[in-house]
Amino acid sequence: MTTSFAVTWDYRCPFARNFCEHVLAGLQAGAPWDVTFVPFSLEQAHVAEGELDVWDDPEKAPALLAMQAGIAVRDSFPSHFLAVHGSLFAARHDHALDLREADVVRQAVAAAGADPDAVLAEVASGAPLETFRKEHERAVADHAVFGVPTVIADGQATFIRVMHRPEGDAEVAVRTVERVLDLVTGWPDLNELKHTTIAR
Repeated sequence: MTTSFAVTWDYRCPFARNFCEHVLAGLQAGAPWDVTFVPFSLEQAHVAEGELDVWDDPEKAPALLAMQAGIAVRDSFPSHFLAVHGSLFAARHDHALDLREADVVRQAVAAAGADPDAVLAEVASGAPLETFRKEHERAVADHAVFGVPTVIADGQATFIRVMHRPEGDAEVAVRTVERVLDLVTGWPDLNELKHTTIAR
């Protein structure tokens, strides 16, 4: 039986990286999930009242580049999306690279086996930016999304923070995602759980 859910992402967030790595590892291992990856702008979420939306502010354009590249691959080169998605997260969080730089985005896309020229040409068309705006605004309007990662399933939207990464273990990845989905859809009465300290 296929399980359908959506998950929001912004490449800036380490917790989005953690959960998306579990999702990616599970999908690559054949988990029966139908996943919709929804772009969400943390930059836009922190725009003060009266300021320009990030979509309309030329000074914010570099901060939106990597997300537009991810959207371009998701929509126009879907066979490469999982690899590019992981590569862009890795560039930011494993290699401490600046995703506002076009060369960094280009290298991450190429490292995942996609054509960076084709991806950046799609970004230059403006279509990914418009998609970014629409999907961000729809997530806010329909599900009151305020951050990443937010998991949306069976009409329930839940902001989560998973502390660990799968580290290549597909069994851990699948178990983690299924546990999250069970909480989101199976026990919506649990509104918040946060440990006061983190074991290290």
